[in-house]
Amino acid sequence: MTAAPTRQVQEAALAWVVAQRGRFALGDDALAPDGRVNSTWKPLGELAQVCATLVRHTSHADPLHAHVRELLDFAWRETGEGELLLRLQRAEPFATYPLEVYAAFASAGLRHPGYEEAAARVARTRGWRLTEQDPTRSLGVLLAERTSGLRPHADPDRVLARTWLGGLPEPWTFERPSGYAVTHVVFHLTEWGRGGPGVPPALADYLTDWLPAWLETCLEAHMWDLACELLATAVLLPAPPDTETLAGAWSRIADAQQASGALPEEGGLEALPDGPGFAYSYHSTLMAAFAAGLTAGRTSRPDSGARLAPGGQGVPG
Repeated sequence: MTAAPTRQVQEAALAWVVAQRGRFALGDDALAPDGRVNSTWKPLGELAQVCATLVRHTSHADPLHAHVRELLDFAWRETGEGELLLRLQRAEPFATYPLEVYAAFASAGLRHPGYEEAAARVARTRGWRLTEQDPTRSLGVLLAERTSGLRPHADPDRVLARTWLGGLPEPWTFERPSGYAVTHVVFHLTEWGRGGPGVPPALADYLTDWLPAWLETCLEAHMWDLACELLATAVLLPAPPDTETLAGAWSRIADAQQASGALPEEGGLEALPDGPGFAYSYHSTLMAAFAAGLTAGRTSRPDSGARLAPGGQGVPG
């Protein structure tokens, strides 16, 4: 596989994110009781999550490193360097999303002792341990607890066994919701390419067998967002990914990318409109940059094995 399509996609995607940086900023409703989390904290948290990984997987000499570092610092400033997360945690003590957002920053060394102290106090309660969530989300919370220095509230292996992927289901039952569950289980197990225990052998073998077919299905359906998540997942598995499969997939992603660098979540190749276009392209564009960065690092070190992703063997940030 040539590096050109992957690099092209990553450069264009990050250029779009930089140009749209202000759209990731928190608004006045970020702390409002009826605030829309999916349009405030979610985009900012996902920006931080992706940049916390890419800053490790780009060389200091690479111009992309400076862009990623600037975006990560911007996101941290938007939280008041953690102070807004502390206020949010006090307002919604049993909501898990503040901890999940905070953990992305903590993985990059950006920490707020006051927030961690408050979160640790709540995490010791029965109410926190008994918060009802789907297993994939619970696995993410356990990752956030570990990254933030908190004691995990449950056994990760037991939670993993209850996920769609953990049950090794019939591969033909794969659909959009299970696809996102699969990718996020792998992201949680590998700490988004920064660490973690890694993917257990039985699950890795299952994904090695079936992920290429699922990826092809998503590409044929123009489901670009999920396709990028599957490309990232392929790179995070212990065995080196199939470079021929990756090359073809990246060429199709590059063709779907807009001239601006934006990648629509799904659909045809028509230009995205201004305004509403951000909501329907920011996540897929972030995932394109994320998957491309991981792919470039893995394919340049094909023999690095399982620990490339779980061990965070990208260039230190």
